[in-house]
Amino acid sequence: MSGTTRALRSDAERTVRTILEAAERVLSRNPAASMEQIAEAAGVARTTVHRRFASREALVEAMARWATQKFTEAVDAASPENAPPLVALYQITANVLRVKIDWGFTMRVMDADPETGRVHADISERCDRLLIRARDAGVLRADADLDWTKRVFYALLHEAAAYRDEDPDALATRVVDTLLRGFGTGRGLS
Repeated sequence: MSGTTRALRSDAERTVRTILEAAERVLSRNPAASMEQIAEAAGVARTTVHRRFASREALVEAMARWATQKFTEAVDAASPENAPPLVALYQITANVLRVKIDWGFTMRVMDADPETGRVHADISERCDRLLIRARDAGVLRADADLDWTKRVFYALLHEAAAYRDEDPDALATRVVDTLLRGFGTGRGLS
């Protein structure tokens, strides 16, 4: 591949990324926004958006693929199979919150396309393995119900992502602290 071809491909990829990011910003504020409004926010001509995405549906599908890729990269970057479990848990939390906050509109409208479903199933399995490692390392109680723990963790992530104006690292600390400590005094029901 020639240098010119690589440069053109890089320009095209940058243009697509710019359009996707602008679409996320615009559609987060106004889900009924037009392709023209998205083009304006991206700083490109409407024809450029239409050349890259044949329809609004195609644009949203591309946004979903992009967000799914970012979600996978967020988990991968935390090295959940190799990093100490507490470090991996915190890093996954912070990384995933960044994606959920930056791609909130897309996360809400993602349909159940097979690739998204496959990625989420893979991430769920990786989460299961991380929670087992955390339990084995003493980060979680030995008798912790890991299915319930994962459900609570996902719910905490979902709720924390609603705090869009807060620092993802501070939110991650809050999520992990809540997951590991809860709000109780340490006394149980009995």
